[in-house]
Amino acid sequence: MLIADGWEDYAVLATGGGYKLERWKDVVLLRPDPQVIWPARRDLFSEPSLNAVYRRSDKGGGAWEMRKPMPAEWTVSYKDLRFKVRPMGFKHTGLFPEQAAHWDRMRALIAGAGRKVKVLNLFAYTGGATVACAKAGAEVVHVDAAKGMVERAGENARLSGIGSGIRYIVDDCKKFVQREIRRGNKYDAIVMDPPSYGRGPAGEMWKIEESLFPFVSLCAELLSDEPLFFLINSYTTGLQPMVLQNILRLCLGGRPRIDAYEVGLPTGEGIPLPCGAGGMATYER
Repeated sequence: MLIADGWEDYAVLATGGGYKLERWKDVVLLRPDPQVIWPARRDLFSEPSLNAVYRRSDKGGGAWEMRKPMPAEWTVSYKDLRFKVRPMGFKHTGLFPEQAAHWDRMRALIAGAGRKVKVLNLFAYTGGATVACAKAGAEVVHVDAAKGMVERAGENARLSGIGSGIRYIVDDCKKFVQREIRRGNKYDAIVMDPPSYGRGPAGEMWKIEESLFPFVSLCAELLSDEPLFFLINSYTTGLQPMVLQNILRLCLGGRPRIDAYEVGLPTGEGIPLPCGAGGMATYER
């Protein structure tokens, strides 16, 4: 398991009963987590420092229940990276802290390349990977279909002191990749965080079980002659890390080293909290 254990502004304080109690700098949130199927050691809903709880609805979705005054949004830091977070719909905050383990790996690869690296970040959300790669000196193309998320990515980059080197694209990722292939553009590294299910701007259907392999195969055509890495993140329940490894091997061939693993966070109970899967292909220089 790849564990993001380098945080100071974030911590999983406790888990149990389908929830995780988290500290986001000075704000404490209680959010549902489907992986937490063990009982809590204490009543997490009675935590004195708790600012807000996300309550699921029997009819689907849910809503935030405020317990103590808190800012509408605030900034958290990971090393020299800064991100704006806030309670959002469907329990999210605008940042996935477990991805910090990938940020560290990508930054090290970019710093060690000894050359300018061009990165394509697909389904890029609020830009955690974008900011990390740009901070390491890479040129990044950030693509997401949601305009609001792309705007937030720009805010995060500016908070982290990045004023240039990122190109922001609001578009369907598959259509963008197809255009880049036609244009003959190439990238040294590709990052993607595909959804389990979704629809494109024109109603295009995405189901990860059916769409991921052909999409990765398509993206492989964008790799440069000197590729650095190819990273797939997945939060789809039941999609094992070995599936990502197999897809990368079949699409990229035998040249890169391919690792696949669970991604997780340390907790106050001293046990790791699983938070999805990752598959990463890296190319030796």
